[in-house]
Order: sequence, then C-alpha cells, then structure tokens
Amino acid sequence: MPPHLIDGVGHSHDRPDRPRRVRRPGEPLRIGIGGPVGSGKTALVAALCRQLRDQLSLAVLTNDIYTTEDADFLRRNAVLPDDRIAAVQTGGCPHTAIRDDITANLDAIDDLIAAHDDLDLILVESGGDNLTATFSSGLIDVQIFVIDVAGGDKVPRKGGPGVTFSDLLVINKTDLAPMVGADLDVMRRDAAAVRSDRPFALISLTADPAATPVLDWVREQLRVTQEV
Repeated sequence: MPPHLIDGVGHSHDRPDRPRRVRRPGEPLRIGIGGPVGSGKTALVAALCRQLRDQLSLAVLTNDIYTTEDADFLRRNAVLPDDRIAAVQTGGCPHTAIRDDITANLDAIDDLIAAHDDLDLILVESGGDNLTATFSSGLIDVQIFVIDVAGGDKVPRKGGPGVTFSDLLVINKTDLAPMVGADLDVMRRDAAAVRSDRPFALISLTADPAATPVLDWVREQLRVTQEV
C-alpha cells in the first residue's frame, strides 16, 4: 500500500482487551464505519460502493435513530440495488445498537446474507455519534472511524476509543481546512501520536471521489480475509 496514502502501519490493530469476532468460512467480511454526525460516513460508504460494486458482491446496513435517512440517501443515489441496502432504527443513542445490544443489527445482517448468499462484504454504518462510539466485536470484523476537519484540528489529540483504537482513522473533508482554519499538519502529527502505529488517512471526496486510500485499505482487508 503506498506509504503516502496511508500513514502508519498498513495492518489492523485494536485494543488488546477487545477480542476479534470469529468468522466462519465463507462469511462476508463486515466493516464498521462510525464517527460523529456530519463527518461524511454515508458519503464515504457511497464512494466505496461505487468503486467495489462491479468487483464484489456487497451490501450496506445503516443505523439511524428514528429514520432511515442514510439508507434512503444511498438508494436515491443508486449506489447499490435497493435490496442490498438495509436500515436499522436504533430508537436511542446510536452506539447502543452497534456496541451494547447488537441484536437488531445481527438480525438485519442475517437477512442480507439470506437474500444474497454470495456476499463478500457488508458495510455497517453507525448512526452519527461522538468520539466514544465503537462497534462490538460481535458485530464487525474491522472498523473505520471518520472525523472531519470542520471540528477543528484539535479533534485527533482529544483521542477517544474511535480515534485511538479504530483499525483505520479517516480524517475527512481536507479541502475545507483553509476555510475553517484547521492545520492538516497538526492533525497528521496528533493522529500519529495518539494512534501509535495504527494507520490513518486524510481524504477529500471532492478532490478524490474514489476515496483511494480508504479503498486500498478495504481491498487489503479483503485480501487478508481470503488468505485465512
């Protein structure tokens, strides 16, 4: 993986006290995508779907509190056939459904797999939450955490489980940095400091609609999965 695209070591890490989900042979890889409201999670999911849909069998599961807004956005933009996009209404704090009581998400995943038994990949998008949001290891295999520069260049050094321990940290909307006074070098430095050797990427979907560094990382996770 080109070192100028992903900063840090290009393989997955996690908290030492968080066990990995045991995947059964033939199961699709599950990648969780979390982060605060407005950080660009759904736009990133759409970008990944556009790039991967002709190469893989994939599906998306979104989480919203009382609506199906994110799933509806993906359907309106036709990133996948409608039957490959499912939605969970959490009815409360988004992290509850991805970390504490994951039953609704597991049921939705089972339904997607039953409808498409050849799935290679399921992207599970969390509802917008704060820096403490993480996915249960019983729900996903690896997780991406998305923040954006509009929150200020202080966000990486604030840390939190998502920023610090996600398998990939994505710092999104770098094209907005001059408009909000965010220093990308500071964000890069602080992300490296709090994440040790865990990888992170700075992206702009305006400049790079394919989200190339994230796409490369996802492909690497799939490659590793196929070798196991």
